[in-house]
Amino acid sequence: RALAEAIAVEWRAQGEKIDPACMPLLQLANTAIDRVAPDPAPVVAEILGYAETDLVCHWAPEPPALTERQREIWQPLLDWSTLALDAPLQPVAGIVAQRQADAALAALRALVEAQTPFRLTGLHLLTVVTGSIVIALAVLAGRLDADGAWAAAQLEEDYQIERWGEDPLAVERRRGMRVDLDVAVRFVALLGTPGL
Repeated sequence: RALAEAIAVEWRAQGEKIDPACMPLLQLANTAIDRVAPDPAPVVAEILGYAETDLVCHWAPEPPALTERQREIWQPLLDWSTLALDAPLQPVAGIVAQRQADAALAALRALVEAQTPFRLTGLHLLTVVTGSIVIALAVLAGRLDADGAWAAAQLEEDYQIERWGEDPLAVERRRGMRVDLDVAVRFVALLGTPGL
């Protein structure tokens, strides 16, 4: 009901011409109904593809200040994945992917496959925007809000901006990513009680 009411607000805000870009909740609901519900397998597969290369599993070997920040923000998420999701993922130093344990991948698969089409749609957008199935599931479970998910997903880029300044070409890209993240967080929140 909450999602339906929020979509009704989007419709009421339309003028003489309907602008779908101004109705992100409607777009996600339509995606859930028309694309995800009839065949969730491709969406499940795409989400699970992030488990092998999850952002929070790829730590910088240096500098120490960045590694420490990763430890502070990402390690609790990895611990949560181990303890709450029964999906221990192993971090590596660098960008080369490490094969994750079959049991961890199976646990993540079971969680993702158990989601309704609407929650799966929100989870997909969260995963794509953050580059992390762990961050996305933490949002779905109510462990992270939009700011927490953004901080975790943008940790390395924020660190580089603090050191060297922001790349003007990246400003618009980051702004768009933040809008998508906020919409996805709101979408799953409107679906009801968080949890897996």
